[in-house]
Amino acid sequence: MTSMTRSEAGTPPPPWHIALAKRGLRSVAISVLFGVVLAAVRQQNLWITLIYTVTISIICWFCIDLGRLGVARIRQPPVVGAGADGKRDWPGWPWMVVIILLGSTVGFSLGTAVGDWVTGLQSSNLYNQGNLRDALSLLLFALLPAVALTYFFYSRSVIADREASAQAARGQAAESRLKLLESQLEPHMLFNTLANLRALIGLDPPRAEAMLDQLIAYLRATLSASRLARQPLRAEFARLADYLALIQVRMADRVEPRFELPPELSEIDVPPLLLQPLVENAVKHGLEPSVRGGRIRISAAREGDDLLLSVRDTGVGLDAGRAERDTTAGAGFGLAQVRERLATLYGARASLRLESAVDADGGTLAVIRLPVGGPGA
Repeated sequence: MTSMTRSEAGTPPPPWHIALAKRGLRSVAISVLFGVVLAAVRQQNLWITLIYTVTISIICWFCIDLGRLGVARIRQPPVVGAGADGKRDWPGWPWMVVIILLGSTVGFSLGTAVGDWVTGLQSSNLYNQGNLRDALSLLLFALLPAVALTYFFYSRSVIADREASAQAARGQAAESRLKLLESQLEPHMLFNTLANLRALIGLDPPRAEAMLDQLIAYLRATLSASRLARQPLRAEFARLADYLALIQVRMADRVEPRFELPPELSEIDVPPLLLQPLVENAVKHGLEPSVRGGRIRISAAREGDDLLLSVRDTGVGLDAGRAERDTTAGAGFGLAQVRERLATLYGARASLRLESAVDADGGTLAVIRLPVGGPGA
């Protein structure tokens, strides 16, 4: 009796000897269950029945399993991983019918002989029957469980393969969606900056030139980082410092950035440019409308197994209509983009909260909560 295991898509299968041992143990467990039921139905001695069922099952499994592996490897080279059609190490049903027939015949005869040797009894087998009918009855007795179990484990392997394939497809779709969102973010930031640069060229050419130099330096520093799947939190803060330096060229002393990153959190990996839209939002909707400008504080803290990333500005704050719109529907490209990235990477374990600051400085507070261990933690 045999079973076939399948590895998940993209995951190397276990070593052949480990997989073989697992299949053998399953066959032994099934043969013990079968022996207990058989002894109860036929009112036979339990231990003697178990000896015969276990020896016959083990030898049948061994012959069928090795036959299956041998023929499959002769017909097609081994591959890494299992396909969604369940064809890894599978020679096809026409070959399996022959393998099961031969394996069951040999397994039943040898298993019975081994059982006789262990118990000291003399049992009937395929070679000492007095007529063809009895011989065929014994052969059918060995064949039916072998065919049933082979089909059962084959069906299980096909289902497992299809589930693994579907899971891999969902993962690839989520990754593609995430890359699309990231690619949309960079032009969004760039277009905002270029629009400000264009306005500044006519008003203050020297400052526009300084801003252009800062933009070139910023893009050079962030180009490679923006293509990474994850980066240390210190790198995320460094990119934000570059961006706010660019903003300071345009807004001068109306923007006062502050960064609070505890050393113990600096190496935690986060998605790149995750805080960028929140900082842009704070500048555009908080500090720019304010005549006096204000501070923008970017901080990180740990709360249990969660990482809290905060962007706080002391600008004009949220009016009631904007607060309700942003906190519920995620209005604006930046906030919607952050929420989509968090949902794609972390599901319900991550969140973005936007609210009015409650202290005397006023302004707006945006807080991202995500698991410290990253996606899948």
